[in-house]
Amino acid sequence: MKQSIRIASGQGFWGDLPSAPVNQVKLGDIDYLMMDYLAEVTMSIMQKQKLRNPEFGYARDFVDVIKAILPEIASGKVRVLSNAGGVNPNACKDAILEAAKEAGFSGLKVAVVDGDDILPDLDDLISSGNELANMETGKPIASVKDQLLSANVYFGAAPMVDALAEGAHIVVTGRVTDTGLCLAPMVHEFGWSYSDFDKMAAGTVAGHILECGAQSSGGNFTDWETVPDIEKIGFPIVEANPDGTFVVTKHEKAGGLVSAMTVKEQLLYEIGDPSEYITPDCVADFTSISLEEEGPNRVRVFGIKGTPDTPFYKVSASYLDGYKLSGTLVYAWPDALKKAVRAGEILQARAENLGLRFDHFNTEYIGYNGCAETPVEAKSFNRDTPDEVQLRVSLSGPHRDDLNRFGKELAPLILTGPSAVTGFAGGRPKAGEVVAYWPALIKKTAVKPRTTLYST
Repeated sequence: MKQSIRIASGQGFWGDLPSAPVNQVKLGDIDYLMMDYLAEVTMSIMQKQKLRNPEFGYARDFVDVIKAILPEIASGKVRVLSNAGGVNPNACKDAILEAAKEAGFSGLKVAVVDGDDILPDLDDLISSGNELANMETGKPIASVKDQLLSANVYFGAAPMVDALAEGAHIVVTGRVTDTGLCLAPMVHEFGWSYSDFDKMAAGTVAGHILECGAQSSGGNFTDWETVPDIEKIGFPIVEANPDGTFVVTKHEKAGGLVSAMTVKEQLLYEIGDPSEYITPDCVADFTSISLEEEGPNRVRVFGIKGTPDTPFYKVSASYLDGYKLSGTLVYAWPDALKKAVRAGEILQARAENLGLRFDHFNTEYIGYNGCAETPVEAKSFNRDTPDEVQLRVSLSGPHRDDLNRFGKELAPLILTGPSAVTGFAGGRPKAGEVVAYWPALIKKTAVKPRTTLYST
């Protein structure tokens, strides 16, 4: 058993800094690189890509990262775990193996963890009593079955642990929990029991700290002005110990900041009840976490408690829920806000006069209330309002043609509405699909992950 291992975050979402994972490998020693690419909406995007091209459906830029660090992977310096496989992990695996062959690396082992995509099996699952009821509305998934784009189970760490035990240099998964990408190396290296829920919780908390990339090393930080060399921000690293304690740090040569506050802000990110952070591996109690700064850019985390996992997996499904359209115009001084408000009223009236059908018509005034959406009242039209305001108009509804017809109304407003307008570019806005989220639960006995090992 190793005395400690270093697990580095390399990606917080699909589209994060391309240089970050490469820097994590090149700037210092790490044992594992975890890369999280998947948000809820990402699976539906990948599914649509796969429908257009059966060789797509995964994060293709992940293969570029692997190419850049193949020497370190092949030499055993670092092992990689990532959910970059999306809805097509086998295609991702094929691309990696092909890249390794072209670069002359033999003996590279790539494991695929799949079985999470339940869309093809949905009829059988429903007929077996799995309603997959929406966790917010209680409606059965059958009510939107014809509009479904994706349906994936969140697996935990266990199938990735199996892959590491089989000697995989790279583990490519479909939908697994973000935290499991970090927990799996700890279970593998330290021989933790899946029933030791305090340790499962410790690995889960470590994964939560790493999963959003630089958010725990100074990115998106409230006191952002205190972060040194943010241009060269380094992503966080966890130094994990067999007893479940760990230290959050970063490479010394990288910019950024790891402090008690940066870690605490990430701990509070995207959680509900802090005493019950539910994963497939355990239920972690975030209220039990203790932190202390033990030196510059070193935060020790300890005391974490956990309880047994539930008998359910979470399912993340997405479905087509109509269409949306947005367009913008910019109004200048004087009376920029007053002009923008009147322009929005004119557009809504013209849409109604045309008999266009829509469910929602929303106006925002960027520069005045684009973030807070403060209601606009007549008293708002004064000298303190901005010198320019961007009007953003958004519509949604079931009729694509009606929304596209509305898109033809924006440009004419330049010459048929309030004065001093600019910022119209890119042509008429077009209606796009609204992809809605469907969260559900499924019994763990109804589905099973698969782990398959391949090599060059």
